[in-house]
Amino acid sequence: MNSYIVNVGTLIIIQAIAAYGLNIIVGNAGQISLGHAAFVGIGAYSAAMLTTAAELSFWPSLVISVLIVGVIGLLCGLPSLRVREDFLAITTIGINFIVVAVFQYTPFFGGALGIGGIPRATIFGTVLKDNGFFALCLAALVIVMILCRLFTRSWTGLSCFAIREDETAASSMGVSPVRAKLIAFVLGTMAAGLAGVLYSHFMRFINADSFSFTFSVTLLSIVVAGGLGTFWGPLLGAVILGILPEVFRPLVDYRMFLYAAILLLMIRFMPGGLLGGSTMLSVKNLMKKNRGGAK
Repeated sequence: MNSYIVNVGTLIIIQAIAAYGLNIIVGNAGQISLGHAAFVGIGAYSAAMLTTAAELSFWPSLVISVLIVGVIGLLCGLPSLRVREDFLAITTIGINFIVVAVFQYTPFFGGALGIGGIPRATIFGTVLKDNGFFALCLAALVIVMILCRLFTRSWTGLSCFAIREDETAASSMGVSPVRAKLIAFVLGTMAAGLAGVLYSHFMRFINADSFSFTFSVTLLSIVVAGGLGTFWGPLLGAVILGILPEVFRPLVDYRMFLYAAILLLMIRFMPGGLLGGSTMLSVKNLMKKNRGGAK
């Protein structure tokens, strides 16, 4: 039972790390993203290839993998400069499907069989198992949360908030939407890449199905349920949506239906999330703002 609780807790922490990255993009910068799982997958596959094929150790592969995801996030963030609203959502969904297809149908990445034999994480020559790896993931989550707090209090973070509320007014005040959006995408995807690295070394086997569009919906549900743009929202959402599937395990086949229902109910009755007040960003207000900007 202790091992079971540790494993569930580790997965919740990994999802929380990815959710904090998504919160930077959606909650702070106000850019709708429905393909965040793709960047988790890129981080996971990068770490898996570096530690199996290239035979690098855990820490160098972690740094390289996060940087790779950051560069790809920069390139994928460019569409956000030209498209808005539903078109941006469709673009990010397309990125997710393309990434999954590349992993699934390219023999270099293991194809449909995925990649196995991923070594465990180590620190100072000590192999991290169960409680040790849980502590490593928890430390990574704390670091990500600290960086998110520093980001929200920085000039770039404030610029993202201004763009989220009114991009035209922010631009007239000297804020660069291009710079703010790209930085948000890079930071958000790097957090997702870190989550992917930890996931690959935790599972020790990965395949493309683990990073499909359904996982992107799960991450968005976590952020919306906790509260878009809030500091503790992604953590609270990850804990709630991480525990619920275990409590209602007989309903595991209907998990995505439940997530969709949670999203709809939150948007209708609590658009700011559990921790979001009436003045906080909501999905409903975000869509209205984007439609107004498009006009």
